[in-house]
Amino acid sequence: MRLSRSFLPTLKENPAEAQITSHRLMLRAGLIRQTSAGIYAWLPAGLRVLRNIADIVRAEQNAIGAQEMLMPTLQSSELWKRSGRYDAYGPEMLRIRDRHERDLLYGPTNEEMVTDLFGQVVKSYRELPQVLYHVQWKFRDEVRPRFGVMRGREFYMKDAYSFDADYDAAVDSYRRMMLAYLRTFQRLGVKAIPMVADTGPIGGELSHEFLVLAPTGESGVFFDGALEEQDWLSEPVDISDRTSLEKFFRRMTSFYAATDEKHDEAQWAKVPVERRREGRGIEVGHIFHFGRKYTESMDISVSGPDGAPLFPEMGSYGIGVSRLVAAIIEASHDDQGIIWPETVAPFAAVIINLKNGDAQCDEICERLYAAAPDRLLYDDRPERAGVKFADADLMGHPWQVIVGPRGAKAGIVELKNRHTGERSELDIDVALARIGAGA
Repeated sequence: MRLSRSFLPTLKENPAEAQITSHRLMLRAGLIRQTSAGIYAWLPAGLRVLRNIADIVRAEQNAIGAQEMLMPTLQSSELWKRSGRYDAYGPEMLRIRDRHERDLLYGPTNEEMVTDLFGQVVKSYRELPQVLYHVQWKFRDEVRPRFGVMRGREFYMKDAYSFDADYDAAVDSYRRMMLAYLRTFQRLGVKAIPMVADTGPIGGELSHEFLVLAPTGESGVFFDGALEEQDWLSEPVDISDRTSLEKFFRRMTSFYAATDEKHDEAQWAKVPVERRREGRGIEVGHIFHFGRKYTESMDISVSGPDGAPLFPEMGSYGIGVSRLVAAIIEASHDDQGIIWPETVAPFAAVIINLKNGDAQCDEICERLYAAAPDRLLYDDRPERAGVKFADADLMGHPWQVIVGPRGAKAGIVELKNRHTGERSELDIDVALARIGAGA
């Protein structure tokens, strides 16, 4: 994309309405614009980040055998009345009546709909397990939306739902999802710590929330620093083997991790002092086993081994995709702007032409840009170098490829790493290879 022709409106000043860093930087870097209270339009660069995150989420869901589908945003109130949640959910649910006087709602979640769809299709225990997911816009009518997309009314979310024949099989599904989440967040370049969460009236111990470490997090967190050192992408887990899944889960849960609400001083004292970590965290994911709550309340069963009706065990698993954009920024920024992890950045690099109109500078910039025009941003604007550098830092591109007259004469460009600030002078082809845009 050429910056001179892009719809990428950066701002020099902090917007008065933005209270937290991610909201300020998302507005200033041209990622979003507010259309009404708690509702935002995602501009081209912001949408690219949103899609990059969603693609990684999808890849890890698919890797554990989850199947993607897409459910509608509008749901019939009858489904929620069957589960008993229609009246209990509260004013956060946006209720709608169509021209035929039918009661609808803008879905805040999809347990009822997916359970009903499952019941229409699956008839025997032999067809289990099933894990279904989608990535979809949802709506919760927050009484006081604030902090940009961190707590907006409309949000983009991955929600998955598992159906199993019995509790042990449901535990296997839960553990597979736990592994998928750990791998997802590692690929996104963020430190997301899994912490035991409340299971509510259903009880049990199968509920974990995932918190990205950030100074502005809503929850205090205490955890064993060894969790930060784990490489879940290379963890040797056979997801089809119960023993392997149990071994992984026991190791993962052997490390202490708790929010301030569930902090246990006695258990904390057992963590070696040099590994104790305290801070703040932003919740970006939650996995939860709730048994037969919906299959029984909605009377959705399959034929069991003995021919009798069997109510499948269920779990639900959410990742806040749009919330993750803000959480990543909260965890990864400096005074100049955003510092994107390479896997989610809207562009792999920005090409900065320090002297538009100079034949050699223009030629090298065009050569660089032609290598990967879909992944590179070319700042070809007739602006001062200082303006281009400031915008590059603000937008957070992982790499800056700087082309000036002196280097151009020698066929050399300067490469700046946004994360470390390190600069090096490189041959053009070497620079392209370094930013992952080479042949």
